[in-house]
Amino acid sequence: MPLFKLVSGDTVQIGLATNGLTLDFACFGLDPAGKLSDERYMTFFNQPKTPCGGVEVCTVQGDSAGFSFTLNRLPATIERIVIAAGVDGYGVMSQLSAGHLRLMDGSSEAARFNFEGSDFATEKAVMLGEFYRKDGQWRFMTVGQGFNGGMDALVRHFGGNVAEAAPSTSAMAPAKVSRSKVSLTKAGQSHKLSLEKGALAPTKLIVKATWIDNGDDADDNDDLDLRVGILLPDGRMQFIQAPEMAGNFNAAPYVRHLGDVVSASVKEPATETVEVNPALAKFHGGEVALVFSVYSALANGAVSVAAMRPKMVMEYGAQAVECAFDFTTSKAAHDETIYTYVIGIVRITQDSVTLEPSGITSQSNSENTPWLQRNDAKLNLAMIGPAVFKGKNKSKEARYNLGNPLRYSF
Repeated sequence: MPLFKLVSGDTVQIGLATNGLTLDFACFGLDPAGKLSDERYMTFFNQPKTPCGGVEVCTVQGDSAGFSFTLNRLPATIERIVIAAGVDGYGVMSQLSAGHLRLMDGSSEAARFNFEGSDFATEKAVMLGEFYRKDGQWRFMTVGQGFNGGMDALVRHFGGNVAEAAPSTSAMAPAKVSRSKVSLTKAGQSHKLSLEKGALAPTKLIVKATWIDNGDDADDNDDLDLRVGILLPDGRMQFIQAPEMAGNFNAAPYVRHLGDVVSASVKEPATETVEVNPALAKFHGGEVALVFSVYSALANGAVSVAAMRPKMVMEYGAQAVECAFDFTTSKAAHDETIYTYVIGIVRITQDSVTLEPSGITSQSNSENTPWLQRNDAKLNLAMIGPAVFKGKNKSKEARYNLGNPLRYSF
């Protein structure tokens, strides 16, 4: 269909979302032969904009990923723009519960393509939609064609180059994750991971915080919240928690919380997950530091964190690093009036990721959040950040933050 019949302006956005399976999204700018003759026109999280600015990663309200298209900026050598999705890690498209592609005219939805796992089998990548030139006009159509080999097979199909797989990305990768796990249990310990380069580099840093039921037979006080403070190169602090401030993976702050969990048990620990874009230091223009903490809201019932044994694991490809400070050794962690517990600190540059456990807690009855500051090359953590509430308690923030000049940059 001619694009001018769907949208009113020169710029159109595509919003993308999935449930049940984590997908990565990319756009391929193809020449008249259907090939990616210029790899600068493959747009994805690590290359978020074409040289001409005709295609770029963006945030689409209500969707987990998005792209913006100003098609009249594209050179005449680009005949088609294919929008594709690929499975992140292990899995196949049939495991998808639901997904959609939305074509947006400003804030209005002009067209939608829904898809689900029953539409596929063992495919690991799929072409979802396509802009193409015809009779001097740009048009759009949905596609839905799958590829068993995943995103790498799709890149090769379009004539792009894919680096050869390193041994750690072989079919034995799941076992390698277990063998390469590093556990940090004491404050002052640290571990550095090197960020891989190339088309087969892991596309996400995945942080999972877990905790168990505190064992008191009550159902209303096993709810912790995973929170992330983000120190930018310019000294500003940002804040992530679910659901209202979940962040974004493909746009600033390049950190995304995947959702709030409200219960735990001994047999089934609660897990909250945060995805970190490995390229966020590149996008922000320097080292980015993150402080991961769990928070026990008073409204959820008094509880000591020592009974819930929180810990976090960062996964990057075949590597896993666990921050498992033993809170049972901390006197403060047995106090039900202490609400915030720092479980890990992460420093990310364009080349590496360094993790260390913490064990630092807030003061008794304090709603202050963890606050990072740089002192030359040293990173300082203090429990002086402003209180952040969610839901119906949001209106209480101003009262708690009277006299505190610190504020998050949202």
